[in-house]
Amino acid sequence: MRILLVEDEPAIARDVAGALGETGYVVDIARDGEEGWFRASTEDYDAIILDLGLPKLDGLSVVRRLREEASTIPILVLTARGSWLQRVEGIDAGADDYLTKPFEMEELLARLAALLRRVGRHVTPLIEVGALRIDTRRLRVMIGGRAIELSPLEFRLLRYLAHNRDRVVAQSELVEHVYGSDEPGSNTVEALVARLRRKIGSETIGTRRGHGYIMETPAP
Repeated sequence: MRILLVEDEPAIARDVAGALGETGYVVDIARDGEEGWFRASTEDYDAIILDLGLPKLDGLSVVRRLREEASTIPILVLTARGSWLQRVEGIDAGADDYLTKPFEMEELLARLAALLRRVGRHVTPLIEVGALRIDTRRLRVMIGGRAIELSPLEFRLLRYLAHNRDRVVAQSELVEHVYGSDEPGSNTVEALVARLRRKIGSETIGTRRGHGYIMETPAP
């Protein structure tokens, strides 16, 4: 899952991005409203976490612009403003949920997961594909009851393919959702897939030459 965090306070941005990264999300950070709006308009994200008090372009304006452009990306608003009227303004502008600062990181993660489930972005705590079990909450992978040790990138790749099982996923899509802004070369993606296959079995991830990779549900 690829998340855009639009936050101008460095300490908050660092803490939120760190917590999201530890949970397995890929996070891009925008430091002002103009950059946030541009990136959300031109790149593919699963959700946006957006502060309202931003320089250059305030958060409410970012929400309104995106909704006027017919963007359906889910938006979780962060705000230090406490009045119910300003919270209502955020929802009226098109935000999907809000969280008032200061907040507990566990609540932010829970609200984000709930928001993604609500809009059908396939966030579930446990994914099963044949004998493969992926615990997205504890970041654990099991095959037939045996624990498999994966690197963070390997886990992100496996989780994304499992979320999109029975669909061919293009290499460019994997780059966006596994690496985020740190775009690798094509050989890097191929090497990552090869390492993952060695750990979970070569038959688990298929290749469609010229198209991408697929994880198929085993036949009953």
